[in-house]
Amino acid sequence: MAERFRVTYRIFAGDKGEARARALAVALEQTAEIPQDVVPEGHVRDEILGRVEMLLPEATGRFRATISYSPDSVGPDLGQLLNVIFGNSSIQTGLKVVGLELGATLSARFRGARFGARGLRELTGKAQGGLVCPVIKPMGLPTADLADTAYRVALAGADIVKEDHGLANQPTAPFRVRVPAIADAVARANARRRADGDGSRALYFANLPRGGGDLLADARFAREAGADGLLVIPGLHGFDAIRTLATDPGLTLPVMAHPSFLGPHVLSENTGFSHAMIFATLMRLAGSDISIFPNFGGRFGFSRDECASIVDGCRCANGPGRPILPSPGGGMSIDRMPELRALYGEDCVYLLGGGLLRLGERIGDGVREMVAALA
Repeated sequence: MAERFRVTYRIFAGDKGEARARALAVALEQTAEIPQDVVPEGHVRDEILGRVEMLLPEATGRFRATISYSPDSVGPDLGQLLNVIFGNSSIQTGLKVVGLELGATLSARFRGARFGARGLRELTGKAQGGLVCPVIKPMGLPTADLADTAYRVALAGADIVKEDHGLANQPTAPFRVRVPAIADAVARANARRRADGDGSRALYFANLPRGGGDLLADARFAREAGADGLLVIPGLHGFDAIRTLATDPGLTLPVMAHPSFLGPHVLSENTGFSHAMIFATLMRLAGSDISIFPNFGGRFGFSRDECASIVDGCRCANGPGRPILPSPGGGMSIDRMPELRALYGEDCVYLLGGGLLRLGERIGDGVREMVAALA
C-alpha cells in the first residue's frame, strides 16, 4: 500500500472540540466532498478519505491538525496535489496550511529541483560566498538599454543577471528581440571575465511572458538564444508551469520563481498558507531552483522571522527534492550587509534592484562592492 502524505493545518477555534470538528470536516472536504454518511464503503472510505492523525493546541484559540491523504487521491498531477492540500477548504476562514510531508510515494513522484543550490553553484563556478543578482529593468526601456545594463553588471562580477518580472512582451522590448540581445551582452561580459582570469560566470535568467502562448516553446527559444535560466511567476503561470520546465528532458535550464501575485496567499493571519509553505515548500515541490521573496525591512512588510522560516524551508534536508537557494529582494544595500548576511548566510541569491540602478554610470562599482561584501 502506498505511503500516505500529511498536511498540517493551523485551525482557529474556540476549543479542542470545535477544532476536531473542523479538522474532520477538512479531511472530508478535501477528499470525498460528500456527506459522511454516504461515503462509499471499501476503497473510498478506507483509503481515499482523509484521516485526522494529530490535533494539538498551539496557542489560545489556535490548534495544529495533521491530516493524512492517499497518493491515490492525487495521481501524477501537481495541480491535483495542491487541490487535495487546500482546494475547497481554502475558501474558508480560520484555516491555514503550515506543513507538508510528502512521504516516500509522492517524493518519488515529485522530485523537485533539477539543479538545486549545489547545481547553481556549479553553473556559476562560484564555490562559496553569497550570489549577487542585479535586476534588469524598468519596463518601457528599449532592448538596447536593457542589454547595456546587463553587460555592465555581468562584467562587474554579478553571478546572476535576472530580468525584472515586469519585462514580458511589451512593444519597447519584445521577448524574442530582448532575450537574444541580453544573452549576447552577458556572453560578451563573461568572455571578458574569462580573459581576465575569472573562473566564474554570470547566468542570465530570462523572464517568460504570460500571453497565453506556448510555455515550452518560449523556454526553448530562450535556451537557443543563449539564456542560462528562466524566470517564472507561479502566481500567474501556475505552479505546474515550473514543474513542466523542471522536468522537460530537453530543456535543462534552472528555474527561478518570482512571488508576484502570491501575496494574498500568505498575508492573512487566519487563512491561506504560511510564508515558508508558499515560498519554500511549494517552490521546491514544483521544481524551482531559486525562490524570490520580499526581504524584511523593505517595502513589503515581511518580518525577520517570516524570512528566516522561508530560508529554513528552502535549505532543510527533509523538504521536497534538493535544497534550493532563497533569494530575498528589496531593501538590499551595502550598509545592511552585516545584518543580512547574519540571517541569510552564503547559500543565498541577493537581489539588487532600484538601489543599484540609482548609481547610473557607476552601476558596475555597486556590483563590485556587493560582491566584495559577500565574499
